[in-house]
Amino acid sequence: MSQNIPKVQKVAVVPKAGGTIEIKNDWPVTQQKDLKPGECLIKMEASGCCHTDLHAALDDWPLKAKTPLIGGHEGVGTIVAIGDHTDNSPVKLGERVGIKWLADSCLNCEDCRKGREQNCDHAKLSGFTVDGTFAEYVVSFVRHVTPIPEGFDSNAAASILCAGVTVYRAIKYSRTEQGDFIVIPGAGGGLGHLAVQYARARGLRVIAIDTGDHKKKLVQSLGAETWIDFKESKDIVADVKKATGGKGAHSAVVTSASSGGYTQALEYLRAGATLMAVGLPGEATLNASIFFTVFRSISIIGSYVGNRQDAREALELAARGVVKVHFETRDLKELKNTYDGMSNGKVAGRIVFDLTK
Repeated sequence: MSQNIPKVQKVAVVPKAGGTIEIKNDWPVTQQKDLKPGECLIKMEASGCCHTDLHAALDDWPLKAKTPLIGGHEGVGTIVAIGDHTDNSPVKLGERVGIKWLADSCLNCEDCRKGREQNCDHAKLSGFTVDGTFAEYVVSFVRHVTPIPEGFDSNAAASILCAGVTVYRAIKYSRTEQGDFIVIPGAGGGLGHLAVQYARARGLRVIAIDTGDHKKKLVQSLGAETWIDFKESKDIVADVKKATGGKGAHSAVVTSASSGGYTQALEYLRAGATLMAVGLPGEATLNASIFFTVFRSISIIGSYVGNRQDAREALELAARGVVKVHFETRDLKELKNTYDGMSNGKVAGRIVFDLTK
């Protein structure tokens, strides 16, 4: 099952660990006859850009990516081929689908059965252990691609597939109730600005932490009740407690890739609160007082992307307009400049690469 497929394509590739990004216009396209059962080939329309892609390119995580590596894991496109002998495919030729960080899992182990597909020992990771979405054509897996709601813009949908689903799941399991205070460090970034909106959709009172007037205007326009600029604040912990009437917040979803965001969160949370660990600093550790973590009944939960159901729920909210992705479209050749902006904290909202050019 296939449509017309070219022999070569344009991709952004990191040839070796920590290496520079190269744009190649003659990279081979996998043909339908070479697809394995359960695989599909997707003609890409758009790919978001995530901090994880930067970590993979820099090779600064304890986990190591394959090389040469085509990065990217927030892709939207149309299925143009499906491998022979693929039984009971949940998607069909011509369908518009999304590719997430979790490209595939066994769906049969304990983690998969309990909805933790992302923790499967046999998980394949887009743009990390398998080639990702910074390409015109991508091989993915019919069991894990996500149907995109009809009428939902592909550029907006791309960012929901990682940034959106990641913060959606973290907030979903943050043990908060309507009217609770939730703190979002990194609120003006790609994950953070979506977290503000998913939190508001659940009736939570958002305290946004970030820096810069542009990010301040963005998060306030999205419904953040309190803004704290971490470069201007003399005492972030005191500022959070003041905003919550002195008690502290019920939860924090730390989206920033800074260890300081975690340390501060443990100090401004109230008794019985939950710290949702989302952002991934490469080598940092989380230091918490065991005595006060126990004494104050603080929960610390690592929240790693999301499963297939989380993705559908996050997309559905965005497709209905409850959550809006603020993004800028760029050409794939601007990937290196985009990484530089991310490294310097200069990117507000999300960057999406137009792969139709």
